[in-house]
Amino acid sequence: MEVFLLQLLNGLDKGGAYAMIALGLTLIFGTLGVVNFAHGALFMLGAFCAVTFNALVSMQQVTLHPTETTAWGTPVEIKTPYVELWFGDFGRFLVEFSVPVSILLAVPVMLLIGLAMERGLIRHFYKRPHIEQILVTFGLAIVLQEIVKIFYGANPIPQSAPPSVDQALDIGGLLGFPPGEIVYPYWRLIYFLFSAVVIGAVFAFLRYTTFGMVVRAGMADRETVTLLGINIDRRFTIVFALAAIVAGLAGLMYTPILSPDYHMGMDFLVISFVVVVVGGMGSLPGAVAAGFLLGILQSFASLNEVKQIFPGIDQIILYLVAVVVLLVRPRGLMGQKGVMET
Repeated sequence: MEVFLLQLLNGLDKGGAYAMIALGLTLIFGTLGVVNFAHGALFMLGAFCAVTFNALVSMQQVTLHPTETTAWGTPVEIKTPYVELWFGDFGRFLVEFSVPVSILLAVPVMLLIGLAMERGLIRHFYKRPHIEQILVTFGLAIVLQEIVKIFYGANPIPQSAPPSVDQALDIGGLLGFPPGEIVYPYWRLIYFLFSAVVIGAVFAFLRYTTFGMVVRAGMADRETVTLLGINIDRRFTIVFALAAIVAGLAGLMYTPILSPDYHMGMDFLVISFVVVVVGGMGSLPGAVAAGFLLGILQSFASLNEVKQIFPGIDQIILYLVAVVVLLVRPRGLMGQKGVMET
């Protein structure tokens, strides 16, 4: 039971990342009909928003201690972040909580990046074949990751969770198990809850707001909505930017779990497309359900007991599930009939 609960929790936080990226991919495909292979790069850019914010607030003033010296006889250096000098305790808060606070930077940055991508490139490929969309967006993803590599280097850049949540929660003790049997990092639990809130907010926005209702109507029948005098293209542009924000926030909050590097977008891109295919192209609930399902399956497949029976199963389980689903139900678990189906 202890192992089951731990692997379930691992699957849920990993599935949260998969679901948020796949949700953005499905939004773009459902509204614009574009297969966006640059979506993983948006996940990466969100992560580097956290890296950039942390670097800014961690800039330090270096002074020499008037009396203390090192073993070599040189004065001891005192390093104090400028924000702490300027803002006191609030500055210290910014340094310690740089990852969650960097959301304030990431939202406008990812909004502008999403708008620039859609207006500057994607709009010219709306009615082009999917293979051309894949090629141009994949090329864009490579360009973006190389730009990040130039400015930030090729090595991963670790990011710390806030000290107050950089511990582990004794979940077993809360459930009546012996203390210390089931412990799980606070930040992974926070990430799962964060992903649930973001996904819920997107669904609520699309379902309960006038803007969202028009977008859903445009996804179902674009021509009729246009004939009613509604500029659906402008709304779809905003949806593209919304998808970019969701992907960016997914990457940003994942940085304490996985140190950001320039290639992380490609790693998550492949998995997210598997998630979308399994859930069903164009199906938002399918993308979310498949994200959590595949995250949990991958977590259980990584157990040593399972790998002893099926060596390497944790590396291929997602693709095996995708093959089975496509053979049995080509449209995906919740996909609409005729969408990406022959």
